[in-house]
Amino acid sequence: MRHPVYGSMPTDVLSVRVGKELKEEALRLGVDIRAVVERALEEEVRRVKRERFRGLLEEALEGCEVTVEEWVRAVRETRRER
Repeated sequence: MRHPVYGSMPTDVLSVRVGKELKEEALRLGVDIRAVVERALEEEVRRVKRERFRGLLEEALEGCEVTVEEWVRAVRETRRER
């Protein structure tokens, strides 16, 4: 059976406790709690990945005469040239 939102993509159940009043107000306002939680989790995963990548990049550039900002600028310029 195909899920109307996910199709055949595998999913998992996430259980989380929130304040009762917050949940009731969200439901009263018609907030799609699942969508909000999923979007927030996706954004946080992206943020953490960027942060970790930046840390790895800083480690790799340690001792080099290139800053992270200069490296990022060079990558962007190279992409624009393509």
